[in-house]
Amino acid sequence: MGSLKAVLKHPDDFYPLLKLKMAAKKAEKQIPPEPHWGFCYSMLHKVSRSFALVIQQLNPELRDAVCIFYLVLRALDTVEDDTSIDADIKVPILNAFHKHIYDPDWHFACGTKEYKVLMDQFHHVATAFLELKKGYQEAIENITMRMGAGMAKFICKEVETIDDYDEYCHYVAGLVGLGLSKLFHASGTEIMFPDSLSNSMGLFLQKTNIIRDYLEDINEIPKSRMFWPREIWSKYVNKLEELKYEENSEKAIQCLNDMVTNALIHIEDCLKYMSDLRDPAIFRFCAIPQIMAIGTLALCYNNIQVFRGVVKMRRGLTAKVIDRTRTMGDVYQAFYDFSSMLKSKVDMRDPNARTTITRIEAAQKICKDSGVLNNRKSYIVKNEPSYSPVLIALLFIILAVLYAYISANRQNKIKVTL
Repeated sequence: MGSLKAVLKHPDDFYPLLKLKMAAKKAEKQIPPEPHWGFCYSMLHKVSRSFALVIQQLNPELRDAVCIFYLVLRALDTVEDDTSIDADIKVPILNAFHKHIYDPDWHFACGTKEYKVLMDQFHHVATAFLELKKGYQEAIENITMRMGAGMAKFICKEVETIDDYDEYCHYVAGLVGLGLSKLFHASGTEIMFPDSLSNSMGLFLQKTNIIRDYLEDINEIPKSRMFWPREIWSKYVNKLEELKYEENSEKAIQCLNDMVTNALIHIEDCLKYMSDLRDPAIFRFCAIPQIMAIGTLALCYNNIQVFRGVVKMRRGLTAKVIDRTRTMGDVYQAFYDFSSMLKSKVDMRDPNARTTITRIEAAQKICKDSGVLNNRKSYIVKNEPSYSPVLIALLFIILAVLYAYISANRQNKIKVTL
């Protein structure tokens, strides 16, 4: 439930964290009994706990399709990410992956930890895929084929220009947006969105991940993964790995801010896409990751820790986002708050400061013009509440005892019933 120190510093995180914990336990108990579906949903919880929570809200038919879509692309991504596989082996697998999803006997050993399990037992995913409706199968196959081909292209190609960067992000994430839009449409609940909007939904998330994961990617063994475009980083250093050295901190920050500014260009499309969604469950499914992305960019901007360790939103704030995101008004408020946080960090001496401010203010204007910002609870707390740590610790103990008591009573009732 996050560290006690973090909750003591942000006591209003406690209730959303508790709700998130209970929702996670409930989701874990809803694993289907069939072996192949049980594997798929159990694996989903292991590779993305937050995604597994949000997906539970979708209607059963669409939920199954999105679950399989996610696991198929996660498996494809595992092949791409494994730097120990030679290109002459990896490229044919990526190009043919869309055919393997029809083969319940196919598997390929690669990846580590839970991803290795996913690849070793991929037959469960293929078996579940074959039970989906034809419309879902065709959408998943089409996106898998296009993504595999795009990944294969960039195995042998460096990300040189910003156009290359956008193309790579399109293959690995923009196509996810297109695929989800196809699945939503196939379910009969949403209109067919323009490809440009669906693509931006994916690019905004992917660019955020690429920015945040700089250090992990550059330190990848046996070979670094480099997704920051040369057109941007070459303005600041001679080699991409030089950004992590302390003597280059000033240039690293400038390069980082340049990357964040590039990502901000997709906000308008993302807000447009979300505002046109009709189904409340699909809306939450799409909106929560987008809010997490703008929050992460606000934390990363002008933050040297991106080159020193891990930068991510605290669990309590994540829990708040999941708990509060219900309507488009909530999205506008979150984007306004986090863009305000980012704007407050802009140093006008930064080479891209004016462009950054312009893009932030364009996003904020959309949020303000919605007319729904008033009377909404802000994510930014300017003055931390002065709760006594002793009182909060006591509250923790009381709630823990109460939770244990209720759980014990439930178990006793089950035994009596049996």
